[in-house]
Amino acid sequence: MSTVVLRAACPSGVDDAGAGDEVGGVAPSWVARPRGPGEVAELLRAADGLGMRTVARGAGTKLDWGADPEGLELVVDLSAMSSVLEHSAEDLVVRAEAGCPLAELQRLLSRAGQRLPVDEVVEGSTVGGAVATGICGPLRHRFGAVRDMVLGVSFVRADGVAAKSGSKVVKNVAGYDLAKLFTGSFGTLGVLTEVILRARPLPRHEAFVLAAFEDVAETGARLRALAHSGAVPSAVEARRDGRGPLEAAVLLEGAAPLDSRVGEVTSILGDSAAVAARPSWWGALPGRTTIKVAVPLRAVPLVLGVADLPGIGSSAPLVSGSAGVGVFFVGLPTSAGPEEVRSLVGVLRTLCLAEGGSAVVLRAPPEVRDSLDVWGPVDGLELMRRIKREFDPGRRLSPGRFVGGI
Repeated sequence: MSTVVLRAACPSGVDDAGAGDEVGGVAPSWVARPRGPGEVAELLRAADGLGMRTVARGAGTKLDWGADPEGLELVVDLSAMSSVLEHSAEDLVVRAEAGCPLAELQRLLSRAGQRLPVDEVVEGSTVGGAVATGICGPLRHRFGAVRDMVLGVSFVRADGVAAKSGSKVVKNVAGYDLAKLFTGSFGTLGVLTEVILRARPLPRHEAFVLAAFEDVAETGARLRALAHSGAVPSAVEARRDGRGPLEAAVLLEGAAPLDSRVGEVTSILGDSAAVAARPSWWGALPGRTTIKVAVPLRAVPLVLGVADLPGIGSSAPLVSGSAGVGVFFVGLPTSAGPEEVRSLVGVLRTLCLAEGGSAVVLRAPPEVRDSLDVWGPVDGLELMRRIKREFDPGRRLSPGRFVGGI
């Protein structure tokens, strides 16, 4: 009976779930593949009437991120909704369906001499996935996070009601900036169908300046000096593998030649600095277990030196990320067991909370993820719960995946 109802709501396709359809460690019963927002709305209305818990997916590249859903009957696969619907080149604005691959969007924008300044941190990511997880890469230093690129969203609530930010007002949520609210919400508030994004001109010139340091304190001092310089880097990345030396990489971009800015950066970073190719580790997430750390700039040396702190196990972590904004990814290899991961997470959370930051486990093997709270303490949790109740009172969408079991 449930299959009949779902297929009537989504004529484009509803199939029995199979291998590879799991979200975290939870297997659904069905996978639906709508081809437009109308079908998404009918599908969610039907699923709500059947009491089904639902998770949306694009390319499925981040379904093992966050906590496992408390239960799951239906996956809404948006991969057929993959078009760029509108590109206003003169206004630097683009509108795309949620299932549009980031790489395809970038190719289209590049033909007009533009780009979306959002790194494809995970290969194959879609526009909807990038917004739903809020994940960012090196370009966040100059252009901000994904949420800063989002101008508007169209979405469908759990009860099948469709809405757009800035147009249709959803009952009891007046005053919320919906575009920002949905960014990083892990699909717990609604199913994104379209996203309006701010584009930027492609730079005519780019250069990478790389440097190596032995001392964490020196690294921090030189990177702080760079932040206060007039070089205006597009990205400032730092990396340390275990207890080894540190590497820094600075990306400079612009419409004019970069010689003077390269010289300034080289002077600030010291004798080891030199122009080089993009490093192989640029923008990559380290480790099979990956922890996202956010701290104020004053605490950047503490994060880079985490391998030297007490309580770290034999698998010294690899730290890589945006030193200019205080966002890092700390990785451990597959060989690191649950106890070793828990110890590292405990050390990182103690360090980050003391500095007013956070440490979130993005991804980990199931036996590791199941043994700890992947989100940790979060400010404003009661407000988040109230917003969840207003958007999804029945807790149908991605229940339990987000902070505090939202």
